[in-house]
Amino acid sequence: MSEAKDNSWFEKIKDLLGDSPKDKKDLISLLTTAANDNLISQDSYQMILGVFSVSEIPVREIMIPRPHVIAIDVNEELNTVITKVIESGHSRFPVINGKLDEIIGILHAKDLLKNQINTNNDFDLHDYMRPATFIPESKRLNILLNDFKASRNHIAIVIDEHSNVSGLVTLEDLIEEIIGEIDDEHDVSSREFIIQQAHNKYIIDALLALDDFNERFNTSFVDEDIETLGGFLINKFEKVPTKQEIIEINNFIFTVLSADSKKINRIQLIIKKDNNSS
Repeated sequence: MSEAKDNSWFEKIKDLLGDSPKDKKDLISLLTTAANDNLISQDSYQMILGVFSVSEIPVREIMIPRPHVIAIDVNEELNTVITKVIESGHSRFPVINGKLDEIIGILHAKDLLKNQINTNNDFDLHDYMRPATFIPESKRLNILLNDFKASRNHIAIVIDEHSNVSGLVTLEDLIEEIIGEIDDEHDVSSREFIIQQAHNKYIIDALLALDDFNERFNTSFVDEDIETLGGFLINKFEKVPTKQEIIEINNFIFTVLSADSKKINRIQLIIKKDNNSS
């Protein structure tokens, strides 16, 4: 029974494609038709588009930019390092020697656990570092993915044409470009668009309707033909922002927590003070 269904699906795809696609644009058009006709799921369709995109997108478009890189100085004390790891919520950190352009290794947060069972009180970050990988801004994501797979590495430092650090990129950033956002402990669930973390601090799904945002926060944000908070912020940024980019609108500070090359996914909102107007 299952095999018969598979054959039926395969025949539908063959009928849809007819002659072989002449180029990638033609193929995408056929796949779009297949998705619209429910021959393939929307999730599968979006993933296929993501696979196409990684062959065209350079690292610079998805990297965490230099001003938002959280690094650990090799001379920092253990308590300072642990505090920074906990507060950031990240699992991997560039280790620097005084300044960001002098990255000497990578610290995995889990490696700090070794220190907790080490009876030696002398803490030296050199003992916990792993080698850093450096890549150019222009590197294509599909090539980087192959490099990550081959090396079993999950993070790379991005450098510009002058060999200065311009940002970093992780395997999760790259995978999200293909399959969409990967939920973590800071994500908003599918049933909850707004999570309040403190009196004036929120995590918000970018798909939140702009009208619902205005109602919740007593604002009157308006943008012609824009229905979501994410779309509204993209227009304010005048581009699709990258992770950790910040924009302040009145007393509202919006920080991008997750984004890909096409859209914002998740936002942190901090309200500087009670705000009763937009």
